[in-house]
Amino acid sequence: MASRDESNLGTVSSTSSSLLQRVLAQEPDAWHRLSELYGPVVLQWARQMKLREHDAADVVQEVFQAVAVHIGQFRRQRPEDSFRGWLWTITRNKVRDHFRRLATRQEAVGGSEAFVRLEQIPDAPPDSVSTSALPPTAASVVRRVLELIRDEFEPHTWEAFWRLAVDGQSADEIARDLSLSKPAVRQAKYRVLRRLRQELDGLA
Repeated sequence: MASRDESNLGTVSSTSSSLLQRVLAQEPDAWHRLSELYGPVVLQWARQMKLREHDAADVVQEVFQAVAVHIGQFRRQRPEDSFRGWLWTITRNKVRDHFRRLATRQEAVGGSEAFVRLEQIPDAPPDSVSTSALPPTAASVVRRVLELIRDEFEPHTWEAFWRLAVDGQSADEIARDLSLSKPAVRQAKYRVLRRLRQELDGLA
């Protein structure tokens, strides 16, 4: 018999809508979280396309200015459509704009490096080819979301989830260590993953 009160395995607080829905509702905290999650993704893409650090930072700002204006136009009309793909399209266009401006300046002084880089911009995100289940940038977003939602759960709920889902420990071992039943351990994993999917619904 588990000695811990298993009725406390739920979240401390929860939200009934996804991050994307909250952004569309123009909630300031949601917009901040979106920028926090995907700003590093855009910055990484810009760096992978050989932008200098300050130019990459400028592109990030331009991308999120465009996202703020056009977020209401984002639609998932096909199964393969994703926010990440939509964000990449905006990023690619902003990087192209950057190299076009640079090429115009270089052309005036006889240079052509920017034209070469403009032609090398890929149609798909630079990190799309991956041997893992998720591209590196998508996996990094999942990790950051987990960090952001961690405080919504009781410590023993989070520990049960993490040890089962991430560390790969057995439900028997976790149940014994945390004084929980095995179904409660599996329920902890389910609840955290459900919250993760809820937060990322429409985004990833």
